[in-house]
Amino acid sequence: MHKSFIATIILSSAAFAPAGYANEGGACHFHGSKPAAESVVTGCAEQRKQTLVRGGKLDASWTAIKPEKVETIGGKKGKEWKLTFKNPAVTDASKQTLYMYYSLPGNFIAANFTGQ
Repeated sequence: MHKSFIATIILSSAAFAPAGYANEGGACHFHGSKPAAESVVTGCAEQRKQTLVRGGKLDASWTAIKPEKVETIGGKKGKEWKLTFKNPAVTDASKQTLYMYYSLPGNFIAANFTGQ
């Protein structure tokens, strides 16, 4: 009787424990080495950009900006996707061009204004 009571308590508490969820953008996490389609990478970059806007890392004027250029380049660990966004509404000329980098399968690597 005592063992079944303890088991019931453990199982009940497990049912009410918070579930683990992927963070925002979790749908843009890929495994394997199959190259992602350009449309997939562009969609993931759009999600990441919106997250950066909501988090205050990018100005709200970036919300409607679409990639000007999408290309594959040679990166430190092989080929990567490089997306270039240009926002003429930004007053600081050094921050008018945003670069986003993704692995060939489509995983986010980095975003910056330097292109490096």
